[in-house]
Amino acid sequence: MKINFCLLAFAAIGSLFGLSVHAQTYAVTNARIVTVSGATIENGTVVIRGGLIEAVGSGVKAPSDAQVFDGTGLTVYPGFIDALTNLGIPARTTAPGQPGIQQPPPASNSSYPDALRAEQSAFDDLRAGELQFEANRNAGFTTALTVSRTGIFNGRSAVINLAGDSVAAMVIRNPVAEHVTFNTAGGGTYPSSLMGTFSALRQMFLDAQRLQEYQRLYAANPRGMKRPDEDKTLEAIFPIINGQLPVVFVANREIEIIRVLDLAKEFNLKAVVAGGQEAWKVTDRLKAQNVPVLLSLNFPKRTASASAEADPESMETLRLRAETPKGPGRLAQAGIKFAFQSDGMRAIGDFFTNAGKAVENGLNKDAAIRAMTLGAAEMLGVDNRTGSIEIGKIANLAVVKGDVFGKDRHVTHVFVDGKIFEQKEPPKKEAAPASPGAPAPAVATVGGNYSISIEIPGQALPATLALNQQGPLLTGTMGSQAGSSPIRDGKVTATGFTFSTTVPFGGSSIDITVTATVEGNKVSGTIDSPQGPVPFTGTKNP
Repeated sequence: MKINFCLLAFAAIGSLFGLSVHAQTYAVTNARIVTVSGATIENGTVVIRGGLIEAVGSGVKAPSDAQVFDGTGLTVYPGFIDALTNLGIPARTTAPGQPGIQQPPPASNSSYPDALRAEQSAFDDLRAGELQFEANRNAGFTTALTVSRTGIFNGRSAVINLAGDSVAAMVIRNPVAEHVTFNTAGGGTYPSSLMGTFSALRQMFLDAQRLQEYQRLYAANPRGMKRPDEDKTLEAIFPIINGQLPVVFVANREIEIIRVLDLAKEFNLKAVVAGGQEAWKVTDRLKAQNVPVLLSLNFPKRTASASAEADPESMETLRLRAETPKGPGRLAQAGIKFAFQSDGMRAIGDFFTNAGKAVENGLNKDAAIRAMTLGAAEMLGVDNRTGSIEIGKIANLAVVKGDVFGKDRHVTHVFVDGKIFEQKEPPKKEAAPASPGAPAPAVATVGGNYSISIEIPGQALPATLALNQQGPLLTGTMGSQAGSSPIRDGKVTATGFTFSTTVPFGGSSIDITVTATVEGNKVSGTIDSPQGPVPFTGTKNP
């Protein structure tokens, strides 16, 4: 296994951040409460007891046995829902015997390759453990739809809460839908092209129709008939072609979405589009076929450096970047149902930043909130349990300071199934203003390659720094056995350096800040994140 150094390091210090209190009753008072299902309460109280919402309103009093939180200046939202993730599902590896990573699927009696096994289930692959969801909870998420990202048939998804001591405690609904991504099988296995993938899917739907009809006839009168083969892959497709189980197709470009709609029409599928960057171009067909969208907030952005040497971007790419933030507003105007999903974005905070960009580009702010709360719950079939602040629903809540779409937003508390997670607001760092005409401050010489050791209790985790210095500016990468992450906002100080980067964490990503002191060929410092600080030491390589 490639060790995720950040996951292990932050696992050792998670108690510094995730404050779990096991009282049964809580009350958040004097808060603005966005119920979503009804009017916003400007100054009210919400009471949580036994994991459920017991009371909410402007005239509600905190019970005498409740742990009370003063919500003055804060807003309580329903816990935010990420409508498509792979949270809780470990990455697969082909290397046997590696701890902590899910191995390839066991040998199957299916006659289809791994990529085409519709019978696979997120529930079977899920792993319990609250630490893996910490970055997402810190952002205010309490609930997610999760499914594997591998294969053409990704399998059946499940809705989970982002807390719980066991898989059974996490799962709210299972299964939710079958998921299909227009990948290829890889490794020389059919289908090896996208056209082959479409052809294989269509053929499997036809084969499932025939097998189901043959099984029906055989069950009615088997005499004189050859016994039908058992095929759990095709049998897993029966609920799809019968309209009993939705099928989510990942499709972003207009042509892909049109192919999805054609396939759905041919087989009368209960289809959902996921991704949907260009869904606004086909709103008439989406409306006519009643196909909703799990809309990606992973907006396209320039990845190459904006310099004179960089290759110019095509008009198509520029147009996609400009038009994508307008898509949610256009879908809403056309009356298309949609929910927001993160789509594997590297920094989960971009979810709210990009939702804010959608608001700036025509989406009503209330509609944006609904797309990540009650609207998402409705599309996932759990709106009778979560998605809004109503009496009797699961106590999934996010308490936010500041504008939920603004840079100053801070989630102070998150309740998941009534369990509380509290987060302290990080101190604001303010640089002292330079005096007019003052000479530039002296900076250290820090460029080069470093081998460092991240010192978690009882274990040292190796990593590397490759630093490029240009005066007070710093670029480069931070690497580990989990991979390489580009650094940003790098600055050289008089005694060392600082930079930020984004690293993998529990199926998502987390932002960290590195602060270091350099003395000769020695480096030492801390890695700071919402989970707390981790020290490190190291040396500069010759």
